Amino acid sequence: MEETNTTAQVPASQNYAIPFAIVIAGLAIAGAIYFGDGKQPAVAAEQRGTVDPVTSADHIIGNPNAKLVVVEYSDTECPYCKTFHATMNRIMSEYGKDGNVAWVYRQFPIESLHPVKAHNEAEATECANKLGGNTKFWEYINKVFEITPSNNRLDQTELPKIAKAIGLDVTEFNKCLESDEMKTTVDAHIASGAKAGVSGTPYSIILVNKKAVSGINGAQPYEVVKAQIEELLK
Repeated sequence: MEETNTTAQVPASQNYAIPFAIVIAGLAIAGAIYFGDGKQPAVAAEQRGTVDPVTSADHIIGNPNAKLVVVEYSDTECPYCKTFHATMNRIMSEYGKDGNVAWVYRQFPIESLHPVKAHNEAEATECANKLGGNTKFWEYINKVFEITPSNNRLDQTELPKIAKAIGLDVTEFNKCLESDEMKTTVDAHIASGAKAGVSGTPYSIILVNKKAVSGINGAQPYEVVKAQIEELLK
């Protein structure tokens, strides 16, 4: 997960010179995030903040009333998000059709790592949504993740080209993007993520029957996400 890709772990052989309080803190962290053998990553409930409920304003693939909903906070210039986006598209191709799993995308551009570009790209996806609805949002963001080199390296002249490629009115798209009218929307997503405890990307919260029960910490591979979903759908 960007910004927080390393997880603090307590060494197998403790250095007893370390103050006891630090050892206890390390154990608490290790117990809060479960990596184990890599098969059961999760964010403990007490480590999460308040997750805003999914509404019709969200960008969603799948049944809005699905039993299990993955709410992801993501940054288009984060290389781990690029990887995880492909994973989630694969998950939805397998689980979305039965109506039991849905995926919600929320913006969380990290300005300190990807100044200007990530926020601008997030606004571009929101312009696509404004002009073409949920379907065009997903077409647009899928293309962004497909072509971006990540780490703030996407040429911003590609943004209107993507709009044209997916059939949007480029003049209206440019007008929307240049006006910064979607900044408020993106900033609202960022505030939502901060309230939910997001500090790096990708960060996903799993809702079962609309209740946050677990999380996916970072860009976990398809097999791990699949196993977690299978377990929660039982």
